[in-house]
Amino acid sequence: MIQGQTKTQGTNQRMIVLEMLLTEHVYSHLLVRDVLHKYNYLTQQEKAFIKRLYEGTLERQIELDYVIDQYSSVKAGKMKKVIRVILRMSVYQILYMDAVPDAAACNEAVKLAQKKGFASLKGFVNGVLRNIARNKGSLTYTSLSVKYSMPAWIVDMWIEQLGLERTEKVLAGLLEEHPVTIRFRPVPALPELTLEAAVQAVQQAITAQGGTMVQHPYLSCAYSLSGTDDITRLPYYHEGAFVVQDVSSILAVMALGMERYVDKMPVRVLDLCAAPGGKSMLAADILETCCALHSIPYSIVSRDLSTDKVARMLENFGRCGLRHMTAETADATVEDETLVGTVDFVIADVPCSGLGVIGKKRDIKYNITQKAIEDITVLQKRILAVAVRYLKPGGRLLFSTCTISQEENERQFAWLRDEFQLTPLSLDDALPACLHSETTRNGYLQLLPGVHDTDGFFMSVLCRQEDSSGK
Repeated sequence: MIQGQTKTQGTNQRMIVLEMLLTEHVYSHLLVRDVLHKYNYLTQQEKAFIKRLYEGTLERQIELDYVIDQYSSVKAGKMKKVIRVILRMSVYQILYMDAVPDAAACNEAVKLAQKKGFASLKGFVNGVLRNIARNKGSLTYTSLSVKYSMPAWIVDMWIEQLGLERTEKVLAGLLEEHPVTIRFRPVPALPELTLEAAVQAVQQAITAQGGTMVQHPYLSCAYSLSGTDDITRLPYYHEGAFVVQDVSSILAVMALGMERYVDKMPVRVLDLCAAPGGKSMLAADILETCCALHSIPYSIVSRDLSTDKVARMLENFGRCGLRHMTAETADATVEDETLVGTVDFVIADVPCSGLGVIGKKRDIKYNITQKAIEDITVLQKRILAVAVRYLKPGGRLLFSTCTISQEENERQFAWLRDEFQLTPLSLDDALPACLHSETTRNGYLQLLPGVHDTDGFFMSVLCRQEDSSGK
């Protein structure tokens, strides 16, 4: 049977992908989640085909249109949307899916065109695709934008800020596979369950499904998963033995150095833009260990603007058996007077352009604009100005984003330092030695896909001095 076809209840996987690619105003990662849940009766291989073809076509859209334009009498931008999308997903199969014969990609595209009411264009679709298939070995690209399917303005911005060599590494890194990362943690309800036993049980389950689980090189508690699409069915998920959390997010919380700062006073943590709650949960796990050792009480408040996201955080907190935690709906730009000058650790993972997670959320790069980045920086400053007010003397602020943009990152860090007389703290004592650099000594780190084994992520830690006005 040709890959992409199935007899499972007569489901046509390529038609599913076509409809996904025609869907508008839905985040791509949420669409994948919902579609795979809807078609959960399909085999692991069939669901993997749908996921790869959809995400790959979306991710390589600029390149695919460029290739189509080289071999079509009608430019991609002038085509009917359905035909353009059919050609894109078919060219992706021809160029990047070796298990799919070129002839099958062409034939299935013709069938899709006919089923969508474009029988008169069957010959056009077939001719363009067969021409591309014959010439795919001689394709050349005119720019990094085309080669890596990244809008030219983003490429230009990164070259200016990172240099040509690093920019190309980032572009290539964003196109690599981005497996799910999970963090293993203690299970309060199962004190006899060791970390090693939990890891072994999950490893065996994933291997049985034909997937893989590999320990991350930076952290002993983090593992990358591939070949599994439903972690809720893995052993000890419902007991809270692990949570989904990217390594960059873990490193950001580690950078705060909470365990070294804790003294004999109650510890208060506020996570201002907390959803989905990974940083809050790691903070709780760290404090549960170090505070219990010295019988120090602690509390964590996790806030988000979305009521639905707060509800999901509460579910996760409950599943993981986390104590001393609450989740609340709140606007991070609005000051809570009851918290002013009272918080030991403020986590401000603020809204951003998301350019660092394009490898997982592939539609971001087509929707973000320079104007949007300018607007986001204004929002960031509103949130950060409030965050600083909450710090008690000696309190620490984690300012982080999941983007690669000096306007949103380094310049905001400098603004925080200078505007509020905060002191940047070295991250070297808290982070793995392989990440140490001049910037980590100065209080911040920009992680880059293709350079580091993480998403694109910015983290910084600043301290309010005892004599700071905290204005």
